[in-house]
Amino acid sequence: MTAEQEPRLLRNDAERRYEMWLGQTLAGVATFRESETQVTFLHTIVDEAFGGRGLGTKLAAFVLQDTVDRGKRIVPVCPFIREYLESHHEFDDHLDLPKRVPS
Repeated sequence: MTAEQEPRLLRNDAERRYEMWLGQTLAGVATFRESETQVTFLHTIVDEAFGGRGLGTKLAAFVLQDTVDRGKRIVPVCPFIREYLESHHEFDDHLDLPKRVPS
């Protein structure tokens, strides 16, 4: 990717989501709910037009590192974030698994 194709990643607290921008286009988001001690990741999506470039992985890495850097615990409700965490154990010490509701 060239510098102008490199994604710009940011936390948008007003919208309760992390955003990934490519130029002027919103390419992906990770929505969250936040408490004093935790960030619960609810849903992550990358626009189909940008699929297959590893952008979801970049977004996941950014949101998780930002959460840890702010001293919060990660609660992965989102399946994509959960799957990312299965192979990125550097976040294990910052993880609170969501409670399962009995069926």
